[in-house]
Amino acid sequence: MKNIKIITCLLFVSAFAKAQQLQSYIEEAQSNNPEIQAFELRYNIAEEKVNEANWLPNTEVSAGYFVSEPETRVGAQRARIGFKQMLPWFGTITARENYAASMAEAEYVEIIIAKRKLALSVAQSYYRLYEIQAKQRVLDKNIKLLETYERLALTSVEVGKASSVDVLRLQIRQNELQQQKEVLEEEFGSEQITFNKLLNRDGTMMVDVVTLMEIPSENAVSGRDALSLNPELLKYDKLYESIAQSELLNQREALPMFGFGVDYLPVSERADMNPIDNGKDILMPMVSVSIPIFNNRYKSISRQNDLRQQEIETQKAQRLNVLESAFAKAISQRNQARIAYNTQENNLKQAEDAEEILIKNYETGTIDFNDVLDIQELQLKFQLNQVESIQKYYTQSAIVNYLIN
Repeated sequence: MKNIKIITCLLFVSAFAKAQQLQSYIEEAQSNNPEIQAFELRYNIAEEKVNEANWLPNTEVSAGYFVSEPETRVGAQRARIGFKQMLPWFGTITARENYAASMAEAEYVEIIIAKRKLALSVAQSYYRLYEIQAKQRVLDKNIKLLETYERLALTSVEVGKASSVDVLRLQIRQNELQQQKEVLEEEFGSEQITFNKLLNRDGTMMVDVVTLMEIPSENAVSGRDALSLNPELLKYDKLYESIAQSELLNQREALPMFGFGVDYLPVSERADMNPIDNGKDILMPMVSVSIPIFNNRYKSISRQNDLRQQEIETQKAQRLNVLESAFAKAISQRNQARIAYNTQENNLKQAEDAEEILIKNYETGTIDFNDVLDIQELQLKFQLNQVESIQKYYTQSAIVNYLIN
């Protein structure tokens, strides 16, 4: 009982260390990855557009000189200088800012999605690295086991209980396992570069991968309802809201604009007479209204906004179907990995029992090295399948976490 408690504690510590180690890699990737930085810059641009939305039409300033000066009662008009400023309808600027802010919120959701996808990619690559290293350790163990069998075979040859062919077959099998190990080394180097590039660092940097991973006795509770909170679906809600803000802006822009201004006309004094206000300059305040009488443009934009909202609703429904399918597939494959792991565990115990019987037969001088190779090949197969099941389990768990957490 004491030993079981110690083993359980070690497994817990190992699992916690694995989670902490992987999380630190994910955080490093999210801080350094160029794609995330590009999304953040896009969000900064969208935020700046909120400031851009606070604008007014250009101020109009005009000036003119009368070549032929018109005569008035108080004198001749020499020139005309004008100033005019148009203003949008009340609330238009606020509507414009709200629309820009809603677009910025949609861009922010894109950052969240990109970070979650990056975290998933880092986790998948990490588990692939674990799988390769674990398989290498399994091959090392089996190569040493074959070396032990080779020594037994050599001893049996000396006493005439085995042939040199048995020794050669064991050596050939060792060569095959050594080949598999070297292939895995190449795969590890390639996957290590992939992992490091996700973190935007030098591809040759060593990756510290946990040495022990176990499938937990129970799966974490995974509710399908949490899919509705996935950022990939929230993105459509933000886009829908941005179109609603766009329509409010369109309605404001369909209202009249009004303006104010002033004209200044300098007047020359009359020399032939001296009327009241002789030579008095003219100052003329003005108010103007711009009415969108032909407003088919705004009606068309409203119709387009309505169609765009319908499009987003259908896209969201389709995306929800895709996510639900992915969730069901990930849960199924995770369960399949657990089943396969447990089956390989039972098969491995039986193979070890068979191996023990063969060793006992060696002590009585009746060992068959063909059987030894068969059992060793089965053990290797079961051990490699176990490693693949562990990698598959955690990879599918990472997909589940991406979908619902």
